[in-house]
Amino acid sequence: MRVFLLVWLGQLVSLLGSSLSNFALDVWVYQQTGSVTQLSFLILFTTFPLVIISPFAGVLVDRWNRRWVMILSDSGAALSSLTMALLLVTGQIHVGHMYLVYLATAVSSSFSAFQWPAYSAATTLLVPKKHLGRASGMIQLAQALGQILSPLLGGLLLVVIHLSGIIVLEFISFLFSLTTLLLVRFPSQKVTQSQETNKSSLLTQALYSFHYLSARSGLLALLFFFAASNFLVGIIEVLVYPLILSFASPAQLGTILFVGGVGMLTGSLLMITWGRGRKNYINILFCFMLLNGFSMVVAGLYRSIFLFTVAAFLYFLGLPFINSSSQVIFQKKVAPEIQGRVFSFNSAICASCLPIAYLVAGPLADKIFEPLMIVNGPLAGTIGQLIGTGPGRGIGLMFIVFGTLTMLMTIIAYQYAPLRFVEYELPDAYH
Repeated sequence: MRVFLLVWLGQLVSLLGSSLSNFALDVWVYQQTGSVTQLSFLILFTTFPLVIISPFAGVLVDRWNRRWVMILSDSGAALSSLTMALLLVTGQIHVGHMYLVYLATAVSSSFSAFQWPAYSAATTLLVPKKHLGRASGMIQLAQALGQILSPLLGGLLLVVIHLSGIIVLEFISFLFSLTTLLLVRFPSQKVTQSQETNKSSLLTQALYSFHYLSARSGLLALLFFFAASNFLVGIIEVLVYPLILSFASPAQLGTILFVGGVGMLTGSLLMITWGRGRKNYINILFCFMLLNGFSMVVAGLYRSIFLFTVAAFLYFLGLPFINSSSQVIFQKKVAPEIQGRVFSFNSAICASCLPIAYLVAGPLADKIFEPLMIVNGPLAGTIGQLIGTGPGRGIGLMFIVFGTLTMLMTIIAYQYAPLRFVEYELPDAYH
């Protein structure tokens, strides 16, 4: 665990640097262009490399030493950050050259496609099985800290040291992560005879993950359950800011995001405390998915800052339990020597749902739901009597609809026995 703790500390610092940089970059692009479309392009260039590269990255993660994969990934991301900082300082990046920002973002995202599966698979090498839940809770804790600190510090640092200074901080955070990885050694990973003799193409090896999961229907169902959930969450993610700003100020938006981060931090700490040696991770996942759906419904009901803040706290409270539970199940049930491929395949499938969600969210809100809930609109006399009418109420109705769909989807998934009993019917591949 000592080696894992040192690696985790390096990844924590790196994640905080990336979170600050991502938040500042989003704000900077919107301020420079005044265009939601340009901002959506930035999000798409962050997502697409994960979809395209992840399946092949996983094959290489399984073939190569995972510590060196993490070292090379951090090195590549650091060079990408340094290049962007130099371009900003020399005035090469401006409104007319936004493609340089998209290119740098895509390059950094490409290295992340290697980093995450290598980190997840390395955790299985470094952490005893009984501590996997706690380790996953610690990883979620790092993400929670990024969720809390990036909105608080990002806006302030953007004024004080500008975007170039923030990206230099990100570069320094990558150097710290590199240092921790160079100071440790990972246990040797086992390579099966079939892997040593298999000379098939990268594409064939990448598709092996699907065949592996197909033979384990509980794991495949868990993946598709998460992909469907990701699609619904992706739509909600695009609409959170417009909904809050329809009845609250930007300062109040920041407060709500902060409280959500506190909820995520609380959930991560609880997962670290409860996560030792449990066998009911799938039940934890289902319970908190129901809570997340309920939180979406509550957030859409009324124009209430207090109610939305409570909903945000509950929603983010559940995320560490959901993500950690899923991660532990896959870590236990997937053979360590192919975890890189499987984790990368999972990331690609889940990430592929997000661009679709981003593309449909705006038209659904602007063309369908918002017109339904205007004053004297088609639903003003029915649903409008309950949740109100006017700007933002169509988006509020979308929150209610998609929250309800999340709960229904969870209840339906629970009826599928291979998924419900995945921890008990499928033997552990990691001892």
